[in-house]
Amino acid sequence: MTDSRNVTNEFKGLPENKIIEQLDERGVELEIAIENLERDFNMGTIVRSANAFGVRTLHVIGRRQWNKRGAMATDKYLKVRYHSSVDDFMTATAGKTVVAVDNVSESVSLSEAELPLNAVLVFGAEGPGLSDEMLSTANCIVAIEQLGSTRSINVGVAAGIVMYEWLRRNRLPL
Repeated sequence: MTDSRNVTNEFKGLPENKIIEQLDERGVELEIAIENLERDFNMGTIVRSANAFGVRTLHVIGRRQWNKRGAMATDKYLKVRYHSSVDDFMTATAGKTVVAVDNVSESVSLSEAELPLNAVLVFGAEGPGLSDEMLSTANCIVAIEQLGSTRSINVGVAAGIVMYEWLRRNRLPL
């Protein structure tokens, strides 16, 4: 029987619960949050990248419904926590450093920002970015340096860049 799931060869043929157990054992401390105000199609990309980088917990703030197609079922292997508001999210992540990722004037360059081990990276919707409430509540705001003429990069791409930078600083070399 062929296992057509989007998993690496080491997980082919294993039941879902065994895959989750193994991922939990080698997962990273980093958590990801997505402020889901507009049911952004980029959420699936962010979730898929989170799985690839060893993230074990994903927070969805706002709408529970999101486009899971882009995640290619990788959300099955993550702990997904839903929060109805920014306040609920902040209560649930108390003790962690909440790092908002948005290219607003008060942000710090990614190369200069601290990305501590106990971080929760928060991403917003494509276009409007994060809410004012999230930006004012986060411990810090980080932006990716850019050299071109575009105002911003796709949020799914930005998420992958910042997750990898966290991994590079905190867990690599493995």
